[in-house]
Amino acid sequence: MTAASRDQPGPAPVGLGAGYWRMFAADTVSSIGTVVSTLAIQFLLIDTLKADEQAIGLVRAAQWAPYLVFGLLAGVIAERVRRKPLLVAADLLGMTIFGAIGLLALAGRLTVPIVAGLVFVFGAVTCVSVAAYQSYVPRLVPERALPDAFARLEQMGQVVGSVGPVAAGSLVRFLSAPIAVLVDAFSYAVSAVVIATIRTPEPPIVRGESRHLVAELREGARWVYRHETLRPYAFWLHSWFVGRAMVMTVLVFYANQELHLDALTVGLILAAAGVSGVVAAGVAPRLGRRFGVGRVITTVEWVSPLWPVLVVLAQPGPGGVALLVVAMLLDGLTAMSASLMMTYRTAVTPDRLRARMNATIRTFNWGGLAIASFVSGWVASMWGSRVAMLAGAAILLVATAYLRRSAFRAAVLPVAA
Repeated sequence: MTAASRDQPGPAPVGLGAGYWRMFAADTVSSIGTVVSTLAIQFLLIDTLKADEQAIGLVRAAQWAPYLVFGLLAGVIAERVRRKPLLVAADLLGMTIFGAIGLLALAGRLTVPIVAGLVFVFGAVTCVSVAAYQSYVPRLVPERALPDAFARLEQMGQVVGSVGPVAAGSLVRFLSAPIAVLVDAFSYAVSAVVIATIRTPEPPIVRGESRHLVAELREGARWVYRHETLRPYAFWLHSWFVGRAMVMTVLVFYANQELHLDALTVGLILAAAGVSGVVAAGVAPRLGRRFGVGRVITTVEWVSPLWPVLVVLAQPGPGGVALLVVAMLLDGLTAMSASLMMTYRTAVTPDRLRARMNATIRTFNWGGLAIASFVSGWVASMWGSRVAMLAGAAILLVATAYLRRSAFRAAVLPVAA
């Protein structure tokens, strides 16, 4: 797309369809539950199981470690079966896993190794379900509607990000962390029922002359790492996940143990990212069309290495809380990148490769996250949480500078999108 064409009025709005809105509703419910359990499990580890930073890093690493083993296979599996039944089955398994964590905690039978084992199983399920989900959305909406479809999902995620932590903090403070985890289990059950009602037909599974597993894995990887703009984007995103994991693994522990903040206060602080994120995701499609996806993302991502530094500078007391809120508001601005990234990589990838493309990128994103989570917990236990978070900020700074100088900076959406 030329600069002149970006200034032309865009095509007429395209409806998103009933199937998309049911998927949107299901994702909203399960996302609320996920945000609730993410915070609840950390307080379950800290308060109930008396876990230290290293144990928290181990559990977080266990959740994402399956991507190192199954990540690339997930895309192939997702392309060989219907997306909808796979998503329903994944939600039902999520309900079972988090239900088990909550019930075992209430019974006093939960341990750190059990939590790690159960979240590992959940991570394996997530490998496949995320690959299916990201390639299912384009089947529910016209190609031209993809920017708006992903932007609305990102906006929803940011709204959930502002409501979920508050809900989680309230549940943990006034009921208990196990009850909060059970809320997530229930949300997966609701999501499964809603997805099962989607009536949008899926295209038939493509049965080529050869369905060799290794060949399919190579094809997906070649598409990502030989593409002029997807390659630098993927390398940056892998590094971004590593840097962010170094920060997020110890953030709640740091806020609770070093800044002496309770679950509700931590939830309220984390919710600030959702507030700014709603606005950022809302303006993302228009800015992406006007200035180009690459220019917008490479500009807004400079906040990624900045906000962790503000967190590190926080001290106990009202001033520290205010600094954390500012940091979270800055973090929320990266929601602008999130919706544009999904739109762009989906738009430039053929449908038959989308699940494998997403799985390839996710494998190294979340595989790196698993390793970084363990390293972050170890670094924090040896030298303190602030050192771990500063290391994450340094990685984010280098990654952002690399992306800014890469070919991705000139990336624009295809005309159809």
